[in-house]
Amino acid sequence: MKIRAAVLDTMGAAPPYASSLPLRIVELELDPPGRDEVLVRIAAAGLCHSDLSVINGDRPRPMPMALGHEAAGVVEQVGADITDLVPGDHVVMVFMPSCGHCMPCAEGRPALCEPGAGANGAGTLLGGGRRLHCDGVTINHHLGCSAFATHAVVSRRSVVKLPPDLPLDEAALFGCAVLTGVGAVVNTARLQPGETAAVIGLGGVGLSSVLGAVASGARQIVAIDLSDEKLEIARSLGATDTVNARAPDASEQVRALSGGGVDYAFEMAGAARAMELAFRITRRGGTTVTAGLPPPTATLALPLVQLVAEERTVKGSYIGACVPTRDIPRYVGLYRAGKLPVDRLMSGKLQLDQINEGFDRLHEGRAVRQIIGFPA
Repeated sequence: MKIRAAVLDTMGAAPPYASSLPLRIVELELDPPGRDEVLVRIAAAGLCHSDLSVINGDRPRPMPMALGHEAAGVVEQVGADITDLVPGDHVVMVFMPSCGHCMPCAEGRPALCEPGAGANGAGTLLGGGRRLHCDGVTINHHLGCSAFATHAVVSRRSVVKLPPDLPLDEAALFGCAVLTGVGAVVNTARLQPGETAAVIGLGGVGLSSVLGAVASGARQIVAIDLSDEKLEIARSLGATDTVNARAPDASEQVRALSGGGVDYAFEMAGAARAMELAFRITRRGGTTVTAGLPPPTATLALPLVQLVAEERTVKGSYIGACVPTRDIPRYVGLYRAGKLPVDRLMSGKLQLDQINEGFDRLHEGRAVRQIIGFPA
């Protein structure tokens, strides 16, 4: 079938993207789904820094590639081996498919699925195939989703079924921003009621972490960012204190506010300097969690004596250490109960043709989560 999609031919285009136009909106040929695959009509897709990091070259991927990984839609066709989904079902996409058989999957850690990571790096679906073509050229898939498109064929392991009455533009956020941000608090840190937290980097993932800390009962949440506007958003979502990261004494401010440092510091900016700040504001015996994805060349130097003498913990968190089929229904339930207002993260709706302008706003820090809507 013919679809419209946003395709990146080469990485490293210079902003403003409205001028350099790294993403082309083109007509592609989409193959039908294989035996364990699903054809989804995309209803909504979010613009995320993980997409931007491919555009600017921070996260190298095989080119050409159809981008987009945070999305929700409606099943239109299922492969021969699928019995638990039918056309008409609403689904949210998950950008790390899990095979269910490798060692991490067997340990209950599907976010670390080895075949899933291999397929994502190669630009294929979980089964190894590519279903997108343009003028005889095969197009790579972005994280098994390629959701900046009218339709997508994905592995059954890349979607989770949703309640049919959940608005699909809101549902899209649960596949990346919410899974990653809330999961870092709930699954990786296991923050307990009455503990303290700081969140550095207030994009969609960071603000989701603020929401997760509020829902978990943190008594103090310090929000840290370069943007005063985002600091105000964080406060409106439940942050008790805010600090602008541009301040030369930002770490001293946080340590003064928290009485010597927080129990958990969450680095969500994807920058080495942000991680250094997160480590400095973590208390003795505390835990520093990073879910930001810096360029592969970024490194971090830590004072090792502090790790030992202060019994510090530094942890990575990928997709919030999630189990998608467990966590997405839980987070949707919290949202419906008014305890996880993820709809307040949405900062505008776009058409597919406006995607380059949308990435300019994301690059400049002027947006949290912009949603591309696709008419039915």
